[in-house]
Amino acid sequence: MIPDEEIRKRYRPRVIDSRVSRFLSVFGGVQITGCKWCGKSWTGIYHSKSSAFIGTESSRMVAEADPEFVLRGEEPRLIDEWQDVPNLWDVARMNIDFAARKGMYIFTGSSVPPIKSTSHTGTGRFTALTMRPMSLFESGDSNGSVSVSGLFEGRAAVSSVSKMNYETAVRLICRGGWPGGLAAGFDDALLIPRLYLESLVNSDLLHIDGIKRNPEIMRSLLRSLARNNATAVKTPVLAADMAKWDSSVSEQTARNYIGALGKVFVIEEQPAWTPSLRSRKRMRTSPKMHLADPSLAAAAMGAGPEMILNDPKTAGFLFESLCYRDLSVYSSAFGGRVSHYRDDSGLEVDSIVEYGDGRWGSVEVRIGYKEADRAAANLLRLKNKLADETAPSFMMVLCATGGAAYMRKDGVSVVPIDCLGP
Repeated sequence: MIPDEEIRKRYRPRVIDSRVSRFLSVFGGVQITGCKWCGKSWTGIYHSKSSAFIGTESSRMVAEADPEFVLRGEEPRLIDEWQDVPNLWDVARMNIDFAARKGMYIFTGSSVPPIKSTSHTGTGRFTALTMRPMSLFESGDSNGSVSVSGLFEGRAAVSSVSKMNYETAVRLICRGGWPGGLAAGFDDALLIPRLYLESLVNSDLLHIDGIKRNPEIMRSLLRSLARNNATAVKTPVLAADMAKWDSSVSEQTARNYIGALGKVFVIEEQPAWTPSLRSRKRMRTSPKMHLADPSLAAAAMGAGPEMILNDPKTAGFLFESLCYRDLSVYSSAFGGRVSHYRDDSGLEVDSIVEYGDGRWGSVEVRIGYKEADRAAANLLRLKNKLADETAPSFMMVLCATGGAAYMRKDGVSVVPIDCLGP
């Protein structure tokens, strides 16, 4: 294992860092959750002064026998993969109560602990943060010249040269935002999402709740989710795809398998947005489904860069998922969230970025630069439709190709994804 000090020297800053630092000064503990391999452990080490890793049988046995021993160390103390010994949570919570200190613990976990395995939620002692795979800004593939938080403050999209083109976008989709892939060659980086899925199907899902699930049925679910990535796909559709492998699969079985993927943070729901509590507009409330990283969707379909390059429709859905990932990372810096809009008239907007104080911005995603006119028309239609209720802080078209970020005369920003940042 790489020594903690060496990890700190090699650490690549993440958008979540500022939130971790702030919350350690306010709460007794910070919990960081997210899918495996997204960098939680390195972030935990970077912000801690001592650490314990609950990832082997021997370390679990020690933690189960003497949780106080594992929790003892210079603070903040990192407890990595704590969900393998859920009792650590309750002991840490009591320690925070009795010590009344801030920044005692950082708990990281890549799965949800079994129900009722902890006796207390940790409210008031721990605060939770979600970590995702790297955005393009974090991986060094975006110059970050257009700030999402800056757009909320009224700063216009600056003119910034983009290096993005269609082929580059597809390669970044397939590579994904995995920290372990940044130093590898492109072909080697492609192995990470494929190996992730194999580990998930053959091992990880067996450990979360002890329920044995058929690997081939799970693979069929992942393929179906990948084909329907970035859409409001319904459970019956997924169940029908799974039933092609095993006719006994029911909707309840599909829900069980989907729930298992949620417990290990492999799928994420993009909720539907309602403009206001008193809105009279009739909204569609189904969430969009995304795999944790677009590279997982490509790997689940068995699609490499060449195949996706020749399938613009699939590339478009995967690019939308990449943009959702990046917008989610950037909005997490100010405690925001990313939803989507669809009403009964058929008007759809890919993403609504919410600030948390009622402000919002609308975003349409188009992999092609020449589609900006149609995308902008959609954003303006939403703005006009909600004119009597609320107004957007910004309107933005995110694209994969084009020469520069710029502001249109109608107030819509056109921003290549490699110019976007927190």
